[in-house]
Amino acid sequence: MKKHTILIAGASGVVGAAALEHFARLPDWDVIALSRRPVALPEGAKHISVDLTDAAACHRAALELTHVTHIMFAALFELPELVAGWRDSRQMAVNEAMLKNLLDAMEPQARGLRHITIMQGTKAYGGHVEPAPVPAKERWPRHHHENFYWLQEDLIRSRQKNAAWTFSILRPQIVFGYAVSSPMNIIGAIGAYAALMREQGLPLHFPGGGRYINGASDSRMIAQAAEFTATHEIAANETYNVVNGDSLVWPDIWGSIAERFGMQVGQHVPLCMTETMPAQEALWSRIVKKYDLKSHTLAQLISSSWEFTDRALGFGSENLADSVLSPIKLRQHGFANCYDTEDSLHDWLALMQKNRLIPH
Repeated sequence: MKKHTILIAGASGVVGAAALEHFARLPDWDVIALSRRPVALPEGAKHISVDLTDAAACHRAALELTHVTHIMFAALFELPELVAGWRDSRQMAVNEAMLKNLLDAMEPQARGLRHITIMQGTKAYGGHVEPAPVPAKERWPRHHHENFYWLQEDLIRSRQKNAAWTFSILRPQIVFGYAVSSPMNIIGAIGAYAALMREQGLPLHFPGGGRYINGASDSRMIAQAAEFTATHEIAANETYNVVNGDSLVWPDIWGSIAERFGMQVGQHVPLCMTETMPAQEALWSRIVKKYDLKSHTLAQLISSSWEFTDRALGFGSENLADSVLSPIKLRQHGFANCYDTEDSLHDWLALMQKNRLIPH
């Protein structure tokens, strides 16, 4: 019998998918994926289909989850207008309710529950409201803006006071990973954009804004950090930035993306992907047939990631504030893993190519 059983809520997303793969490889862990839609399961993992907005469905599912010892809550509700939704009261309420429904269902049933991991991100530092000081540190007071992060954090802190379990909060930056229909999969959006430009005989123009220093988080490292925080006492009830450890300036790695797709590097040609890319469905359909890709429409593959990518690449602004998260606290507490961001980007593009989601 294995020592731990982890329930990964939101297993169909970029972070959840990486966590599913990571924990399934560990010898002492049983893994249960929870999501509304089916997911590709690694060997030994199980799946349970639950809508977290349905409290009754959560309670029914929990009756079969009494052996769960760890929960990783990577579920996320996003409105179609991604950036506007970040400050929308309905989106905040739904995200709070999903966590509450799961906790309400699991706490009475999973008596051996030991740890819960929840996800936040750079919005915790208010960078979407005003420039954040560099580097952003976990020890700072909360930035005063409404955010579902605070609703979920307050909920889990209040529950933990009378519980045997502990929690950890992870804050990644731009997440690199693999998922279909994720609202924030920049890898898929960049890959599809490159394929569309190449098919038109165009060079790979940089569609974003001005230069600014940013960072990224490989989803594999987020999964590794989730394992670390779930199994080390020092991480109990702590918050951690989880970033690759280097810096990211998009124009400086753009040439390597062009090289991967056999393209010439273009010029800086600002382009709003949110407005222009959805109109490329007919061309994408031809690309799918020509390169024998899996038969996803562009909308199915990318979802609202065009909007997220516009923002990440800085479209519409030539004077962007640098966004840098300090990785020091997590390192000081004993987690030493890191990733080269450019290598990480290419790892995930290569996987999408291998799995016939974008052409070579």
